[in-house]
Amino acid sequence: MDTTIKKTLVLGASDNPARYSNLAMKRLQSHGHPVVAIGRKPVKANDISIETDRKQYTDIDTVTLYLNPAHQKEYYDYILSLHPKRIIFNPGAENPELERLARANGIQPLEACTLVLLSTGQF
Repeated sequence: MDTTIKKTLVLGASDNPARYSNLAMKRLQSHGHPVVAIGRKPVKANDISIETDRKQYTDIDTVTLYLNPAHQKEYYDYILSLHPKRIIFNPGAENPELERLARANGIQPLEACTLVLLSTGQF
């Protein structure tokens, strides 16, 4: 089991507790992973400020996507500029185009569910 702390950007974050992105933020925190979040509106969720602007973080390990591919396109350059180690494409966010771009930039694309990875110790 990997116990490394991985700062994670949740892209497509929501303050709605019924959304998977919201649950993922809670679970990431409970597993000790620092979380930053970008969503459609500037709100707080689980003591995390959901931002609307694209801050230039320098220490993102993982980007976990909760946006469908059509909404991801505007974030391609931003995601790649963060130089994360990996991008998790949660169910519904699978995107072969962004996966190819990630690989070309030395970033591991992973079609998986963040919640499952956390619950099975594979995050």
